[in-house]
Amino acid sequence: MHNNIIAREGWPFIIFFTLITFLLLWISWYKLAIAAGILTIFCLYFFRNPERKINEDKDLVLAPADGKIIEINTVWEDQYLQAKTIQLRIFLNLFNVHVNRCPIAGTIEWVNRKGGIFLPAFKKEAGEKNARNYVGLLSEYGRILVVQITGLIARRIVCWVNPGDTLNAGERFGLIRFGSCTELYLPLEAEVLVVPGQKVKGGETIVARFNPAISESGNINRRHDDESSKTGQE
Repeated sequence: MHNNIIAREGWPFIIFFTLITFLLLWISWYKLAIAAGILTIFCLYFFRNPERKINEDKDLVLAPADGKIIEINTVWEDQYLQAKTIQLRIFLNLFNVHVNRCPIAGTIEWVNRKGGIFLPAFKKEAGEKNARNYVGLLSEYGRILVVQITGLIARRIVCWVNPGDTLNAGERFGLIRFGSCTELYLPLEAEVLVVPGQKVKGGETIVARFNPAISESGNINRRHDDESSKTGQE
């Protein structure tokens, strides 16, 4: 569980700047002590990990991160879905919560970390050139991909899940340190409910929804395939 009010990855920074603050006070370097104290407060704020009111409707897709929707595109996704998809890009500034959340219930199928450079996260090419981590999720409505992307200041991606893990919608799965971008790739059947420029909250804002008939159709097809397979074996 990663539900502490302060993400555990933040404590090394908080403890370090707290010690520096007291050391500077002890040697009477008050101006520097104030600066170190401000950095301590900033780290407490940056690594906050608030609870969210999560909608449990299984047909809804939740924002995987806090921030602002900067782009919504139709693109070919060649890493996991290998299909034409809807891409939502969310930019996280330094003052957003940086904990990532699962957009919909499902099972983690694929996690893949790739190295890269550190362009500003809001740049379009950041998704292909910056260091990033792919998290592939199999849901009732098919495959969904979340990509954690570093930025100019963000230099570390933290991912808490592995293939085989089952997550609920809105469940925490990682974080990105100090400014970043999160991309969400959905099947074309999803109905997008947000617009560029809109601010979203991870695990709380509904960004898209699926028609329940798609899931029912998929289950019928899967049962038919299973029955056909059994018949063939007999």
